[in-house]
Amino acid sequence: MSPLRWAASIVGFPIGGLAAITFFSTTDGPIAAAMAGFIAGAVLGTAQWLALRPSVSGWWIPATAGGLASGAAIAVAITGGGTSLGELALFGTISGLVVGAAQGAVLSARRMVAWIATISASWTLAWVISTLVIVDEQRGFALFGLSGAAFATLATGLALRRMLGARSPRVHSAMGMETA
Repeated sequence: MSPLRWAASIVGFPIGGLAAITFFSTTDGPIAAAMAGFIAGAVLGTAQWLALRPSVSGWWIPATAGGLASGAAIAVAITGGGTSLGELALFGTISGLVVGAAQGAVLSARRMVAWIATISASWTLAWVISTLVIVDEQRGFALFGLSGAAFATLATGLALRRMLGARSPRVHSAMGMETA
């Protein structure tokens, strides 16, 4: 896995969050949170899949979208859509558990537990980081901001590097074209 390509996936967090908040707020209840999570997860999943391919299948995208939709709905049902530091940290823990399980199923069964723990812990801390610098968290974002995204991308990138190994070497096809 290329760390530089994974670093580029950082943009999926704020773009996904902004796309979701355009239509839905997590403060409007579990159904709105699920819709926001689905939109944000689809954008994030696509950005991450582009960075991870060909190491993971395209199922990464619907796994991320469905995981964040489910995780956001569960988190809002538990927190009531609150936006305090503690409520957003809990939102990160819960949504990270569900997204981690969904993405972990795409990675492989033997990597699933480690991936769930990585996503849940990094998303919890990412929400704490973002909450300390974000000025409008009461709007009900489905994903944390760029400051939290930088942390989560670094933490998950290090874990993925260990799980997937170094970037696969390039091989030359019969036509002289490089492929991954």
